[in-house]
Amino acid sequence: MTDVHVLEDKSHFHGVWVFLEHRKQGLRDVSVQLIGEGRRIADLRNTTLTGVLLGNRVDDLATYALGYGLDRVIVVNDPLLEIYRSRPYAQVMAQLIRRHKPEVVLYGASKNGRDLGGRLHAILETGLAADCVKFDIDAEGNLDMIRPSFGGKSLAHILCKKHRPQMASVRRNVFVAPPHDPSRTGEVVHESVELGPSDVDATLADFQEFTREGGLRPEEADVVVSGGYGLGDPKAFAMLQELADLLGGAIAASRKAVDSGWVPKMLQVGQTGMTVRPKLYLAVGISGAVQHLAGMQESKKIVVINIDPKAPLFEIADYGIVGDLFEVIPEMIRQLKALKAGAAGARTAVPATAR
Repeated sequence: MTDVHVLEDKSHFHGVWVFLEHRKQGLRDVSVQLIGEGRRIADLRNTTLTGVLLGNRVDDLATYALGYGLDRVIVVNDPLLEIYRSRPYAQVMAQLIRRHKPEVVLYGASKNGRDLGGRLHAILETGLAADCVKFDIDAEGNLDMIRPSFGGKSLAHILCKKHRPQMASVRRNVFVAPPHDPSRTGEVVHESVELGPSDVDATLADFQEFTREGGLRPEEADVVVSGGYGLGDPKAFAMLQELADLLGGAIAASRKAVDSGWVPKMLQVGQTGMTVRPKLYLAVGISGAVQHLAGMQESKKIVVINIDPKAPLFEIADYGIVGDLFEVIPEMIRQLKALKAGAAGARTAVPATAR
């Protein structure tokens, strides 16, 4: 394979790019979060931050996206790009990258982001670091891409010294979303990119949006009730689900509970799972391994329930309950049901003076 980019002067590459995923005319959370981190990286490199928005009739969204801290947004409007499809999106992004030569490109580690980043890694013959949790700039100006390794037991520092662009993907909630400033201005650049029949790998006959059963995803919820190996039995997760439902939240799990086959991998919180930042994180039967802390320690309030008073997770808890979870959780459920019943009764009662 001819290594094209290693032969090209790296000084020709400038700027930080963020691929902007969108849904229902709104930016995905992970893209907004990447704008915030991209802004930091661009400032460290004394360069510009650009968002790349592909779709159909997305001009208004491009203008809105500037308010998160972008210097400019590159827009490609085409009916073939209205819904994400692997080949046309990859071909358009590849043409844009070759044309403008960004030094860094960031993607959300969503299903589409992973697919797109992987394809561009092959097309452009450059590196891609997946699921990064932190970025730094080394002494030579390279992007230090930091990600979990060895099952989350250590962190790997990945450098792409000889290739450009440097590309990385990041999971949702690893970084904090910046505030939106509607007064912020920037440049919206419309680009034309050639798309031919060979770039379309499938014809879209119909599109039906998938609705996930089982309520909220943990990374979307304001309240997360998370269970660990200390539950002792996978059936105990039904109890946590009942509590989460009463609190209007979602359930999650530690790696050990997932590895034991008690719950699906998609519920795992930690370095090798998802990162959550809820308003309330309720940890039940979780000792608090370092890998788990990395996925939830930015929660607004942390409540820990564990029978072991020396469980490490108590060290970062806002509130802690040392006790048998099979006594504590049922009592919490009972109290919440009583509160809800009382509130419902108060709403339906008619004041005596009004009778």
